[in-house]
Amino acid sequence: MPLTKLQFRPGVNRETTSYTNEGGWFDGDKIRFRFGVPEKIGGWERATQNTFLGTCRAMKPFVALDGSQYMGLGTNLKYYIEEGGAYYDITPVRATTAAGDVTFSATNGSATLTVSDTAHGAVAEDFVTFSGAVSLGGNITAAVLNQEYQISGVVDDNSYTIVAKDTSGASVDANSSDTGNGGSSVVGAYQINVGLDTSVSGTGWGVGTWGREGWGEADAAAGTTTVLRIWTHDNFGEDLIINVRDAGIFYWDKTLGLSTRAVELSNLSGADATTPTIAKQVLVSDRDRHIIAFGCDPENNIGVQDPLLIRFSAQESPTTWQSLPNNTAGDLRIGSGSEIIAAVETRQQVLVFTDVSLHAMQFLGPPFTFGINMVSENVSIISPLAAIAHDDVVYWMGLEEFYAYAGQVQRLPCSVRSYVFDDFNRGQKEKVFAALNSSYSEVWWFYPSSTANEIDRYVVFNYQEQAWYYGTLTRTAWVDRGINDFPIATFTDGRQYLHEIGLDDGTTVPDSAISAYVESSQIDIADGEQFAFIRRIIPDVTFENSTATSPTVTFTTKVRNFPGGDYLNSDAADTTRTATTPVEQFTNQVHLRLRGRSFALRISSDESQVQWRLGSPRLDIRPDGRR
Repeated sequence: MPLTKLQFRPGVNRETTSYTNEGGWFDGDKIRFRFGVPEKIGGWERATQNTFLGTCRAMKPFVALDGSQYMGLGTNLKYYIEEGGAYYDITPVRATTAAGDVTFSATNGSATLTVSDTAHGAVAEDFVTFSGAVSLGGNITAAVLNQEYQISGVVDDNSYTIVAKDTSGASVDANSSDTGNGGSSVVGAYQINVGLDTSVSGTGWGVGTWGREGWGEADAAAGTTTVLRIWTHDNFGEDLIINVRDAGIFYWDKTLGLSTRAVELSNLSGADATTPTIAKQVLVSDRDRHIIAFGCDPENNIGVQDPLLIRFSAQESPTTWQSLPNNTAGDLRIGSGSEIIAAVETRQQVLVFTDVSLHAMQFLGPPFTFGINMVSENVSIISPLAAIAHDDVVYWMGLEEFYAYAGQVQRLPCSVRSYVFDDFNRGQKEKVFAALNSSYSEVWWFYPSSTANEIDRYVVFNYQEQAWYYGTLTRTAWVDRGINDFPIATFTDGRQYLHEIGLDDGTTVPDSAISAYVESSQIDIADGEQFAFIRRIIPDVTFENSTATSPTVTFTTKVRNFPGGDYLNSDAADTTRTATTPVEQFTNQVHLRLRGRSFALRISSDESQVQWRLGSPRLDIRPDGRR
């Protein structure tokens, strides 16, 4: 009897039953489709051995005029510039006290110090750097006090606690001689309030400390924050414009060096009095060199946020925001929705998403500078970071759908839509972000499943194959290759990882194997009218680029008698490359003993240094009666 050649449609389909999806794939993890066939994804390894504090949700690679390569990273605790594997803290300072406003008190035998500072405005886990302090008289020396501390707890509006440490980070207990208060010259420099790395139920965009009460008031005084920390940032030449969502706008000047912190945009030399102080997002228009602030404060009411207002600076100027006849500064206001959620720049325009509509913002030139038009209503976007542009196409995840815009809005037919949205933690939807992996024509969305508070899943749209697939992976931010040779992503361990490099999981020491599999939908035999006996399988798989001595994948064949029944039995066998020659040699055939009306095929691997791609395997199937 001739062998049956198995060929499947690219992509995973979970919108129908496995039996209905005959000829397709029904499940998989850590795989992608290229040229119509599945293969294991590439591995990842550490970009640097150094770590940063907090959970990173924003990355910005850029190159300075002298050729230095930098990466901006915004976490819920800090903002860093990374160069050469080292992290430089440029987190803005929100307030610096007058000398003597800060005092310390210690308890004998305890490392916990109480810091007194009237109306300090700090929240738990904020960072403050002390200078000018003298010894308390015992173990708590000037060297112990004069350094950066993370606030361990907020007592009230006027005091908080820290844990005393030496310069190596080890805690230091006070003794009976520590009766001083640090002297009359102590200065405290407070960095901007930290943000959450987990959304709080009942909060959302624009709710909470920033943009309602202001830093150091109301919620902040209680020692908590309520908004997930999301940063946006863009280059202005070799400098950075940085924004905390629903909070301040900052500027980092590269010429001042990596040891210099970012400062408020409104405090720059020459900044006019109408410079915005709060926004939901910032970007720099590449075509015309305007800084654009979305959901910001108007020039006639600085400090009061308008969530639908768009303002832009004068061309080539980060400090000129007052709209005058002799400059190109100005503003626009969107008339639909309640707030701006996101803005994405393409080659020709900037797409602006509100909670209910999509608008196209285009450069017109003087005297209007920019114009904006609505392009679609009743369109949703699930988070501020859920959209990404590739060339002139923008892809994004909505509340229940996936969309693309290339001149008009289109819903993307998604074969895994129910699988994604039926197992989704909507309480943490603000964490969803879109990522581009252009080398493989892929748009990824990372999201939290229903039982997770942190991202643990991804779904991929391959725009070249027009195929969907998904898997499990924890990443919190991602940038595509470009300045760097490989995509870079961040993990919850405070590290950056190069992706599509190597074959294994570099988040562990030593590297560990990536478990990958793909499983087909059921394939009936003779339209399910009779039983059949599967005698053998002729594998077709390549191990190109594998570095293991004997790379192996496992072929598993499972049979059923009825579409809704359990798999009755299965038979698995390994396929191994047995030699390395100009023409790879594989296991010739695998003998099986399976009987049923339908079957499914699964290919899996869980060994290190293995890369595989499936071809067109063949089965030897013999009729075996009707009962």
